[in-house]
Amino acid sequence: MSFRTALKALRPTRGFAASTRPLAPLPRQHAATYATAVNGKIPIRIVEVGPRDGLQNEKAVIPPEVKVGLINQLGRAGTTVIEAGSFVSPKWVPQMAGTAEVVTSMEKLPGVTYQVLVPNEKGLENVLSLLAEHPGKPPIDEIAVFTSATDAFSLANTNCTVMESLKRIERVVRGSLDRGIRVRGYISVVITCPYSGKVDYNTVRDVTKELLQMGCYEVSLGDTVGTGNPTSVGEMLNVTIGANPVEKLAGHFHDTFGMGVANAVTALSAGIRTIDSSIGGLGGCPYSPGATGNVATEDILYALQDSPYSAPGDLEALVDIGFWISEKLGRDNSSRVGKAVRARRERGADRKAKL
Repeated sequence: MSFRTALKALRPTRGFAASTRPLAPLPRQHAATYATAVNGKIPIRIVEVGPRDGLQNEKAVIPPEVKVGLINQLGRAGTTVIEAGSFVSPKWVPQMAGTAEVVTSMEKLPGVTYQVLVPNEKGLENVLSLLAEHPGKPPIDEIAVFTSATDAFSLANTNCTVMESLKRIERVVRGSLDRGIRVRGYISVVITCPYSGKVDYNTVRDVTKELLQMGCYEVSLGDTVGTGNPTSVGEMLNVTIGANPVEKLAGHFHDTFGMGVANAVTALSAGIRTIDSSIGGLGGCPYSPGATGNVATEDILYALQDSPYSAPGDLEALVDIGFWISEKLGRDNSSRVGKAVRARRERGADRKAKL
């Protein structure tokens, strides 16, 4: 049975056929993202995934106070959407241990959306328990769910096929929406799978449609391996946008081959208005051997300077944060822009010292 045939067979049993369940409306605070700004610039929403996706592949367990410090600094630097952690079992991703402590200890700044990844119903139970403990002052605003575009990657990541993962996700999404919690979706390996090779873009299209019909307000398309280039990303987007509203899509690009910024610009040119990025280029994926970090937030912001687009965030402050977290982790800063800005500062300091 083909994937598309399986989807058709699955929909009636899950109760969210397109004819009975419309696409979820965009939340009000996100809807403005897709309008043209007063100054003529097109506003771009940046989802900062550093505290979750950026840290999950680190070898050492990161103390909760470091995660809290990172999130707080990002918020103060003008970041408006922060993925603060994941309610995944620490047995599988030990770097995400202590997420409940992190989100209840961090600053909750006005105008900032705080999101956590929820892999299954157990994770949702933990989120709901946390919210019940803080009535009137929820530590998080929304959750994210994830699946992938290939069975091979899904089996390696969550020990189930794509179809099985969609069944699991639907229960999480329904349980969240019933309680008024917004849900964002992720699809991994939309270009290349580390286990099965080139991905069928028709599957990306169809899985995207499923997530939107479940009620996800947005679906982030992830080049998890980082093999994409503007041509392959453009082809994938052409297929996916053919059956899904572009305003409900986001781009998520790893920078393994140095194409992260170029791929993000390709996505913007295709009409996408949300880009995921990670401070200092942090990241990688435990289930994608060889993949490096996400495209750096600093690099995205610099690339958008003098362009038709505008994005939130203080670049100079974010450069400092990128070096701060890189030093805390004992690793090099992967942001090319961050390195260039530091070098410029050092040259300026040297010139002043010689005066």
